[in-house]
Amino acid sequence: MALLSPTQACTPSTFSSVSLFGAEVISVDASIVTNYSFPIPEGWRYSQPSVNVENATFCNVTATYTHPDQNDTIYAEVWLPPNGWNGRLQSIGGGGWAAGRFVLSYAGMAGAIYDGYATATTDAGLGTSLTPATWLLNSPGNLNFVALDDFGQTSLGDLAVIAKQVIEGYYGQAPLYSYWNGCSNGGRQASILAQQYPEAYDGIIAAAPGMYWAELSITSVWPAFYMDLTQQYPLACELTQLTTLAIAECDGLDGVNDGLIADPEKCRATFKPADYVGTTFTCAETGLNMPISAAAIDVSENIWNGPRYSNGDFMWYGFEVGTNLSELAATTCTQNSTCIPANRASLDFWQQYFVLRDPSANVTTLTHPQFDDLYRTLKKELAPIAATETRIADFQEAGGKMITYHGLADAAISPKSTLHYYQEVSTVLDNVMDFYLYYRVPGLQHCWGGSGGQPIHLFDQLRSWVENGTAPDASPVTVQLPQNATMDEVLCPYPQEAFYEKSCANGTSSLLCWSCK
Repeated sequence: MALLSPTQACTPSTFSSVSLFGAEVISVDASIVTNYSFPIPEGWRYSQPSVNVENATFCNVTATYTHPDQNDTIYAEVWLPPNGWNGRLQSIGGGGWAAGRFVLSYAGMAGAIYDGYATATTDAGLGTSLTPATWLLNSPGNLNFVALDDFGQTSLGDLAVIAKQVIEGYYGQAPLYSYWNGCSNGGRQASILAQQYPEAYDGIIAAAPGMYWAELSITSVWPAFYMDLTQQYPLACELTQLTTLAIAECDGLDGVNDGLIADPEKCRATFKPADYVGTTFTCAETGLNMPISAAAIDVSENIWNGPRYSNGDFMWYGFEVGTNLSELAATTCTQNSTCIPANRASLDFWQQYFVLRDPSANVTTLTHPQFDDLYRTLKKELAPIAATETRIADFQEAGGKMITYHGLADAAISPKSTLHYYQEVSTVLDNVMDFYLYYRVPGLQHCWGGSGGQPIHLFDQLRSWVENGTAPDASPVTVQLPQNATMDEVLCPYPQEAFYEKSCANGTSSLLCWSCK
């Protein structure tokens, strides 16, 4: 299609008709931004290639609104290219406790402007703070459930409505297609949109989604809790060595030696960490030869297995073998070898804000039953943030398409949680792969990073799927090999696996040698 130009000026009066059911629009500001530059680092666009944005120009429209009697003030920000609009909206998600309007959102928006999209983000009324400590409590003892609801869901439906009205006011027509692109919390937001606002977006990227917010929270502090519970504080070098041994044993299980674990289930069945108790290695921290301790094995296995109730019952999934254990079980030790988990402060935070509801409360070391209670409390109070509805038939029937990817070396959100959700959706709905695909990415860390390849082609594949009906299959990535070389590989939609024909092209790396089976 031809690129489009605005029919109205970038002034507040152009957008005076912006309205939202259940809300009061306080103001709409609009101004031209010029000479905007943003060199986007690798991975910051998640499913799209990084670009160097220089001297960009766009119309910045910011709508300020409130939900009457809710005592909230929310900012929805929309950027509009004054020349060369491609007729599409690409909204960008947040990360962590940021709903949007922070550095990663703006990186995605800058890239969207570069590619000709109109683009949008929201702060969900939480301001610029990246920690919930500034808004979680209205007062000691009282959680701010309005803010949790705005963050969890309401602002997302609002943003889609506002962005489309702003686009129509400026260009004289609504977007032909609308997309959402997000990772982590942005992936959770994407999932909420498919579940609760099924007609808001035609195509959705839900990368490394934090759908099970209570579960990911409790899993993130489980290593610290377990180390305190058992009084075991292994050295980082032990954990790193154990991961190295696991990768060495599991790397070739998929038929390719690339330093990655592509099949974590097969790896768990093959790799027996107890076999390595007492194995000596050179510790990078001390410079001395030392054996891998039984404590290191025990802590590692409990991180992989995930949190358990005090009676031993399953609570939630752990992290995959190959994930950076020294990050998950980091410790701070004194000269007399007294150690504490580096993440103990996060454990205290959840207890103070959600159980005690008092940030000044003194938190002692939790017992296992108290840890059980913490999880049950988080499940109840974080319900407005959870994105766990599996019956997304309305999104399917609306013609929406969604792609999820998750790095198998993610140390922030367990990849097993995403697999669990996808399998649950596949259980309750027919023909899931006709509208929803999941890609597992070996070696990729949280959203980006690590040795695994960044899936930078998935967004364009989503767009072809939405607009042309061309369903994605293999998605090419470039993997960093241990010898500082690279290799072109492919990702495959689950449950398919990538297969490399070793005899192809005389064994040299080529995408033509890969297929999904």
